[in-house]
Amino acid sequence: MNKELLRRLGEITDEEQRIMDGTAGIEKQLYASGEEFTIDAAKMLATGQLIAVRTHTRFAHFPLHRHNYVEVLYVCEGSVTNIIGGAEITLHKGELLFLNQYTRHEILPAGKNDIVINFIILPEFFDVASEMIGPNNILAEFIVNTLRKGEQKGEYLYFKVSDVLQIQNLVENMIWSLVMGEQDKNRINQTTMGLLFMYLLDSVQRADTLSPNQYENMVVMTTMNYIEKNYASGTLTELCQKLHLPEHTLSRMIKKSAGGNFKELLQRKRLSKAVGMLCETDLAISDIIDRVGYENHSYFHRIFRERYHMTPKEFRRQHKADSSIRI
Repeated sequence: MNKELLRRLGEITDEEQRIMDGTAGIEKQLYASGEEFTIDAAKMLATGQLIAVRTHTRFAHFPLHRHNYVEVLYVCEGSVTNIIGGAEITLHKGELLFLNQYTRHEILPAGKNDIVINFIILPEFFDVASEMIGPNNILAEFIVNTLRKGEQKGEYLYFKVSDVLQIQNLVENMIWSLVMGEQDKNRINQTTMGLLFMYLLDSVQRADTLSPNQYENMVVMTTMNYIEKNYASGTLTELCQKLHLPEHTLSRMIKKSAGGNFKELLQRKRLSKAVGMLCETDLAISDIIDRVGYENHSYFHRIFRERYHMTPKEFRRQHKADSSIRI
């Protein structure tokens, strides 16, 4: 991180000085209104702001609380320990913790060299990021849940991505922009968040979540994305290497959540792509077979007939005008 930016972030705040002097603890009135300790966006954001940053208050235990906004914690230096649902989660330098607006947590005292950034974000800030990453993935689901203001549902996503340079650069760019008061760059920051989400989607294997099932869902979504992009040449072995999971573990997760094993999902995708090319192009059938990843043409013809009860040639003749068909 830029040294000048880090120096500014590490400066002792007035609240921290009072804590060090022993004259105050966490001053709830700075953060919240009402009896329950719910940190209020109205106290943290200026009128019209969708996002802001502040350094986490050090030297004191931050008691159990929640927010009426989305909070993202990022560790610039040192570490910080959150307690969520009775479990301790210690973030280290370069790691990110996304907390939706119903997640209750407390934070153990941080030291002078523990420099942690709190992003304070209203849900509508994520509109651009949501468009960029599309539906049907764990981050899109998280964004949707942040908008369910009628539910008392708490979620978090903890990403161990300290070694992903692109993520570090994107986060630092947002911090710099917000610390320097460049409010006119709101659209740029929203797009930067979208880019950050794209890199985080490629790092879901490094994520912990509130529910173990959510982790399995992320792994399965990554598997489906991998098959979509690599259907012609993808292998279970390569995917396991990308996810840092043994084959038997990944196979169990896929079969449990996706209703089929990796080979079946891959075959389904290849046949679907072949059907699309049969209906939408004039490519020779042998070329289509090669393009979807089958070297053994006889094997392709056999599994195609088993699935569609006709040959590829018959299928093309029958469905050529119907380019919408997908099975």
